[in-house]
Amino acid sequence: MRDFTPNEMMTIAASRALSNDDVCFVGIGAPSAACNVARLTHAPDITLIYESGTIGTAPEVLPLSIGDGELCETALTTVSVPEMFRYWLQGGRISIGFLGAAQLDRFGNINTTVIGDYHHPKVRLPGGGGAPEIATSCKEVFITMKQATRGMVEKIDFYTSFGHGEGGDHRKRLGIDTKGPTLLITDLALWKPDPETKEFTVVSLHPGVTREQVQETCGWKVRFAQDMDETPAPTELELTTLRDLQARTEQAHGGKRGV
Repeated sequence: MRDFTPNEMMTIAASRALSNDDVCFVGIGAPSAACNVARLTHAPDITLIYESGTIGTAPEVLPLSIGDGELCETALTTVSVPEMFRYWLQGGRISIGFLGAAQLDRFGNINTTVIGDYHHPKVRLPGGGGAPEIATSCKEVFITMKQATRGMVEKIDFYTSFGHGEGGDHRKRLGIDTKGPTLLITDLALWKPDPETKEFTVVSLHPGVTREQVQETCGWKVRFAQDMDETPAPTELELTTLRDLQARTEQAHGGKRGV
């Protein structure tokens, strides 16, 4: 019997993708949890950067937003937002951009703007913030999201952050010389883009997950790698670190937000 949840598996699997030498531009929510678990376990020297201009931040609790005081108080330094984007991000100094998505297609294009027609949306989302620039200027991008047919769709309703566009060499044809999305971590599996088509392909199933479950929660026909792995289950250290971080966050924010 598993002693961890799918969301915990997703967060921990995402954290493992980060290394000690990474300079990571962190999104709020699941990306923030994953990056801080990495910092608190196998990558203590990772440099975490948030959109508000905080560099080398080491929060004790997860931030509610990029403007959370916890980020500035624990950062090595804080720079202006224009400097953050122009010098650090667009200057090519960020190795990993870590993003979430409301809608995602098979080529890693992200929608965080609207669900439905732009002028008459069913739901208006928070928008892109710095994500469009992160998606094109970071050396590579990791995406994390919970699998559901409403989120993983054949065609996104709005292009907020550019992934691999129509696939193939679309980024290159547009003059974008960064790698784009290189890893998708969901609560069921790990996905990587096909080297040629750039379509996300399942390379590892999380413990206990079947191909049928992955397909049932995805809005396009899923491609599976010929030699698939099983994602290693979370270790006791990883689970304890994540759960302690969640507990501190819950206590600090008074239940305003779950991780």
